[in-house]
Amino acid sequence: MAGISGSAGIAKIFFLIILIIVLIIGGLLWVDFLGLIESRDTLAPILRMVHLDVPEAVEQPDDLFLLDKERLAKQIEALDLREADLQSRDENISLAEAKLKELAIQLEEHQKSLDEKEKSLNEALKMYDNKRANLEQNAKYLEGMEPGKAVSIMDKMQYTELVDVLRTSEGLSKESGKASLVAFWLSLMDPERAAKIQSMMALKPED
Repeated sequence: MAGISGSAGIAKIFFLIILIIVLIIGGLLWVDFLGLIESRDTLAPILRMVHLDVPEAVEQPDDLFLLDKERLAKQIEALDLREADLQSRDENISLAEAKLKELAIQLEEHQKSLDEKEKSLNEALKMYDNKRANLEQNAKYLEGMEPGKAVSIMDKMQYTELVDVLRTSEGLSKESGKASLVAFWLSLMDPERAAKIQSMMALKPED
């Protein structure tokens, strides 16, 4: 009986020692968790021997600037996103400006082309008006002369020029309601020349 009692006492003592060690280790881990002392490095070999993981370090809960740091990190992230968005907008604006410049150049070239066409048309109209004015002046000048003298001047004119003058004279006669002198002038000309002039006048005048 004495042997059994002695073995039970040793086992109880051993168990108490183990319990004390576990309590000490647990207390140290708890104190470490609270951030009062740093015991993870000290307990790491013992915990590995009993196949326990070393608890990871946690950020100090009493860090007064923790919320400010997180808020600052979020603000920085938001600023980065905003900067990327602004950069994308700048690129789009640059592309739009380039297209507008190209369109402006095209419009400018088109406007220059229109201006040149308008200038050419005005010059052509001016030349036509001048020619028309000269023809009317020549026709009135011949109408005011003696028929024989007028025909002698017409004989020196080229066919095309003379046909234009005679047509102008007929047009002025119609506008004023007077009788045209063209037929009388032709009767005083050389028959062959008069026939050719009549043939040319019968053709549709060129626009």
